[in-house]
Amino acid sequence: MSTLQPSTSTSVSVSHLAKSFGNTMAVHDVSFEVNPGEIFGLLGPNGAGKTTSIRMILDIFKPDRGEISVLGGKITEAKKEMIGYLPEERGLYKDMKVEDCVLYLAVLKGLSRKTAKERAAAYFDQLDLTAHKSKKVNDLSKGMQQKVQVITTLIHQPQLIIIDEPFSGLDPINTRLIQDMLIRERERGAAVIMSTHQMYQVEEMCDRIVLINKGDSVLYGRVDDIRRQYADNTVRVTMRGDLPGIPGAIETSRKGNSHTLRLPADMPPQVALRQLADAPGITLESFELVIPTMDDIFVKVVSVT
Repeated sequence: MSTLQPSTSTSVSVSHLAKSFGNTMAVHDVSFEVNPGEIFGLLGPNGAGKTTSIRMILDIFKPDRGEISVLGGKITEAKKEMIGYLPEERGLYKDMKVEDCVLYLAVLKGLSRKTAKERAAAYFDQLDLTAHKSKKVNDLSKGMQQKVQVITTLIHQPQLIIIDEPFSGLDPINTRLIQDMLIRERERGAAVIMSTHQMYQVEEMCDRIVLINKGDSVLYGRVDDIRRQYADNTVRVTMRGDLPGIPGAIETSRKGNSHTLRLPADMPPQVALRQLADAPGITLESFELVIPTMDDIFVKVVSVT
């Protein structure tokens, strides 16, 4: 797999995008940037404007307002060959044989048939599709079709990869295979925009995210920073013995020897730790700050915006 030349410029920059269809405002005000060598999460509830934003980036829709830069400037036909796009709706030719379909789409992206055949063989082997390459696409299971679609998205080694629900229909083993492939694309230097409703995938894979709700960007930044930003001074303590009283703390849940405590907003967690460590008759086994999941944050932000 080739390595892209290092670049300090952004792969995608969108600024104050807006798009309406008749009286329906699909996108109101969306802004974000995506850098080379990162997996970027494009998140939001159904109908938030994610797909419309993607289609404006790809020049399928023209924005009513706002600016878009793709791979250093305005999108061109040449740049479109540097993009790999996996839509949520499959775009394969169902009556073609799997290998023929992959080779045809690879050649359309500028590969020679020889190079396309070599790369396809490697992907088929990696994704356990070699025995199925002579079958018609329509004869494959939903999960196998998804793997074929991933191959057609990546085979030309694009600089920008846009994937919409990439793990749809995949079992845990194949989900892990596709995850690893996308991580390798990031390591190669490609920019990956991933739209998904699976927040645990966002936590595992994404460097940064934007959350769109009702056509607006409502949350934007690094995943780790956002999760810490929404932490509410809650700690989880595992201990043996009776939980001593901590002034102002409220126990919100308990499971066996594990206690979850919400501390007063002005109490540093270190103060609670010292109080527990000094309390007689207990053995403190673990103490950690509870960081909210992206799923919790998604629900919280969407419900108030």
